[in-house]
Amino acid sequence: MEFEEDIVAPDVAEGLNPSDPNQLVLHMDGFEGPLDVLLTLARAQKVDLTQISILELVEQFLSFVSAAKRLKLELAADYLVMAAWLAYLKSRLLLPKEDDDEEPSAEELAFRLQLRLQRLEAMREAGARLMARDRMGRDVFRRGSPEGLKLLKKGSYDVTLYELLKAYADNRQRHSITEIRIERRPVFPLEDAIERLSGLIGDTFTWATLSTFLPTNLKDDRLRRSALASMFAASLELAKAGRADLRQMETFGPIYLRHKLDDESGQAKEPKD
Repeated sequence: MEFEEDIVAPDVAEGLNPSDPNQLVLHMDGFEGPLDVLLTLARAQKVDLTQISILELVEQFLSFVSAAKRLKLELAADYLVMAAWLAYLKSRLLLPKEDDDEEPSAEELAFRLQLRLQRLEAMREAGARLMARDRMGRDVFRRGSPEGLKLLKKGSYDVTLYELLKAYADNRQRHSITEIRIERRPVFPLEDAIERLSGLIGDTFTWATLSTFLPTNLKDDRLRRSALASMFAASLELAKAGRADLRQMETFGPIYLRHKLDDESGQAKEPKD
């Protein structure tokens, strides 16, 4: 068994023959655990893992550990544990089999070790196949994004000036915001008309036209018409309540109004045209 020259003591390295095919060179930094060492030792036998000699493999591993100790190499604790377990396995293989032994037999322990080595070998081969595949960014590269074709559309219109103006007007009409506001017309409230008319007729029993009771400060024609309608409705309300008399001499003629007389025998003045 031979260790790599950079980790072997000079006095030991002088007695080693690197050209000897029976010697095994072990790279200590490359092992991840004692199973890696066992697998390397098993490969050195150049036989199938299912046919490997466990006893010979144990001898090689124990020799490896003893050589490492002789060269004053520091080994991890799991190497020493594996060495102790393999020494126990070797003793079980060499000793006669006991019938009443409840522990697993040496052949069963050796078979379990073979299975562990086979699984490790399968994992290494799978890892090697994966690492041998093409890698993105090193062996193969992604295709760039497609640029695409840029389409340029150019429209042409054959219209008259009238059609162009009509289309513009239709578009403005569709997009224009129309806000409808209903203007509040000025009105003369009926309550104000009743109050005014009741105060003006007072105790006067002479006939007077309805227009004489209208407010004199109404400059807006719409408000004046509203006041006339309200005063007419107020006169009807007073007549209905028995507080006023109404008279109209002809169709569409002026309407006369007076305070209602308490005594029907009293003479009232005739209204003047």
